[in-house]
Amino acid sequence: MKNSFYKILSVAAVILVLASCRPQNNAKKEAVKQNKITHIYLIGDSTMADYTGDYEPGKDYMKVRYPITGWGQVFQQFFVKDSLASLKPGIATDSVIVSDRAHGGRSTRTFFQEGRWRYVYEHLQPNDYVIIQFGHNDGSEKHPDRYVNIQGYKEFLRLFVTQTRQKGGNPVILTPVARNYPWKDGQLQNVHGDYAQAPIDIAKEMNVPYIDLNKLSMDYFTQKGQDYVTSHYFMNLPAGTYEAYPNGQKDNTHFQPEGAKAAASIVYKEFKNIIKTNKNK
Repeated sequence: MKNSFYKILSVAAVILVLASCRPQNNAKKEAVKQNKITHIYLIGDSTMADYTGDYEPGKDYMKVRYPITGWGQVFQQFFVKDSLASLKPGIATDSVIVSDRAHGGRSTRTFFQEGRWRYVYEHLQPNDYVIIQFGHNDGSEKHPDRYVNIQGYKEFLRLFVTQTRQKGGNPVILTPVARNYPWKDGQLQNVHGDYAQAPIDIAKEMNVPYIDLNKLSMDYFTQKGQDYVTSHYFMNLPAGTYEAYPNGQKDNTHFQPEGAKAAASIVYKEFKNIIKTNKNK
């Protein structure tokens, strides 16, 4: 698997060399003049995904998935026109579109291998943002089809950052959002181990702004309390309540709408601080 990582990254390096060499600063200035829209691309896993629209083509979200909600699914609502003035200088356009490309079960490696990153790379314009949140699936050793060791995880994070910058975009790295376990003495604990620290290491190494969503969500969920978070935030559902889950559900990884909104609000608050202070320029 290690050799496969380096083969993939070698191909990515060739893409970088062959890509446009236009100076980023000039490109960014031109984009502000030409475009009135800033895109925020979300890349990651199921906790970030938008399950509506064409997530499962031909299937009705309300019938087969609801109430599962990724935090990226509700992120757009934070970027209403009246709030955009408060986001300067990081966002200078008069509108923002959140493009949620996250998908369930994806690690950094599979997201790249399946061409999901290619879509973002090809559409990315100067001054756009890429918010990167992986780790849930990278660290899942019981799923070898998605597992990525720490070295590979870091390499793919470097790749996403480097290619975002090459296109004149602005990367923001997130640690994985907390799961609803384990709890100890009323405190939610870190279940992600080194996969929560690795994104911070890469952010510091590459001078990228980051949001420690793992810690921030653990702290916030702890304040709300285990019982409340379990029943209101995560997909722990009683039987006979939702059409998609007639027998109920016990899931302490994925969010109900209220949990997704809570996680999205944490991300938005930190993202706003980052772009207002222009740390990513």
